[in-house]
Amino acid sequence: MDFFGNIEKKLQTPGGIAACVFDILLTAVLIYGIIVFLKKNNAVKLAAYLLPLTVIGVVLSSEELGLTVIGTVMSYSLVLAVVAIILLFPQEARRGLLKLASPKETHEAYTTEYDVTDDQLHSAIGDIVRAAQNMSKKNVGALIVVSTHGVPGHILDSGTTLDAVLSGALLESIFNTKAPLHDGAVFVRGNRIIAAGCFLPLSQSTTIDKELGTRHRAAIGVTENYNVLAVIVSEETGVISVAHRGEISRYYDSQMLTEKLEQAYGLKAVSTKKKGKRSIKGNE
Repeated sequence: MDFFGNIEKKLQTPGGIAACVFDILLTAVLIYGIIVFLKKNNAVKLAAYLLPLTVIGVVLSSEELGLTVIGTVMSYSLVLAVVAIILLFPQEARRGLLKLASPKETHEAYTTEYDVTDDQLHSAIGDIVRAAQNMSKKNVGALIVVSTHGVPGHILDSGTTLDAVLSGALLESIFNTKAPLHDGAVFVRGNRIIAAGCFLPLSQSTTIDKELGTRHRAAIGVTENYNVLAVIVSEETGVISVAHRGEISRYYDSQMLTEKLEQAYGLKAVSTKKKGKRSIKGNE
C-alpha cells in the first residue's frame, strides 16, 4: 500500500483534509500516550528507538521503493511497538486494565507506581495480613499505613526512618509492646517499610464512635488528609479495621483484608460492594 499516494488521493476527496487532520491527530495522541507510558515507567530511552522505527516503517511501506516484504513488515511497526511494550511491561499494563475495570469513582482513589514485581507485592500483602492476624490474636495494637502515592514528609520525619524490606516478623517486632516504636504508625510503600513510630493527625470529627480510641482516630485522620490506606488492630478487642478516605470499616478477616490490600496495590479491580461488617463515617 502506497502511504503517500493514499494521502494524496484522500486530500482530493470531499472532506479529505478533515479526515487527514483527524488521522494525524489520532496517531499523535497514540504516540504521545506511548511516550508518557515509557516515561512513567523509567523507560523513556526506548522512545528514541521506537520513533525512528515508526518513521522508517512509514517510508519503507511505500510501494515506490518496491520493497514488498520488508515494507509489509515495517508497515506494522507501530503495532509491533505496542505489542513489545506490553511484553516488556506486563505488570504495568495489567494494573492499567484493572484500573479501567474498577468503578469510575475509584479511579483516583489509588495509584500504583512501584518498582517491584506483582509477586513481591503479593508477598508484602501476605506478610501484612499474617502480621495483623497474629497481633489480633494476641491483642497487640497496631497501625499500618499503606501509602500508594506520595508519603507526607513531615509525618515521616516524626518517626524513625527504616527503609527496610517488609516482613511479617518485622511488623510484629515493631508493634511489640516493649519496642520503642510500638506506639506510632508504620508507613509502608510497595514492599518496604519506610518509617515507624510516626505520629499522625487525629480526626476532629464528632461522629466517630466513642468506643474507638486514639489509634483509630489517628487512622481516620491521616486518611482524611492523604491518599493512604490504614490497617488498624485494636489493642483492647483485637478487631482488625481498615480506614480510607476518612471512613473506617471494622471486623476484617484475612480474606477481606487481602482483597482490600490487593485493590490498594492495583492487583485487583475495585469492587463497589463494601467489605467489613461495620462502617463508620469520620468526615461527616
